[in-house]
Amino acid sequence: MEQTLILVKPDGVERGLVGEIIRRFESKGLKIRAMKMMQVDEDLCASHYAEHVNKPFYPDLKAFIMRSPIIAMVVSGEDAVAVSRKMMGATKFSEAEPGTIRGDYAFSFTENLVHGSDSVESAAREIGLYFTDDELFS
Repeated sequence: MEQTLILVKPDGVERGLVGEIIRRFESKGLKIRAMKMMQVDEDLCASHYAEHVNKPFYPDLKAFIMRSPIIAMVVSGEDAVAVSRKMMGATKFSEAEPGTIRGDYAFSFTENLVHGSDSVESAAREIGLYFTDDELFS
């Protein structure tokens, strides 16, 4: 079974959408293998967004992801990466289809509620940033 990292970003937590977002993944048949509420610190932010650290928008991204807690989870299932990304909708909220998480709830490009790994390789790297092997359940 494939697995992927899903983050409910600070805006999703602040707006009380955690339960709804989790419900959508579970209703689709994806299994939660790990989940925790946590605060992203500077080191985790720089590791997760390594490809963006030197870009002009990074300070705003960093301020956003560190401003309040997130929910990090690992979900698994057949084609978990592709299925999760389709469920989340387009990154740009105005292009996200109705019925997707972002299409139904997002109203900002940066504050778009959720993150999901974009490939199996990224998922493996990102899961390792947020979880230890003993925090993953079968």
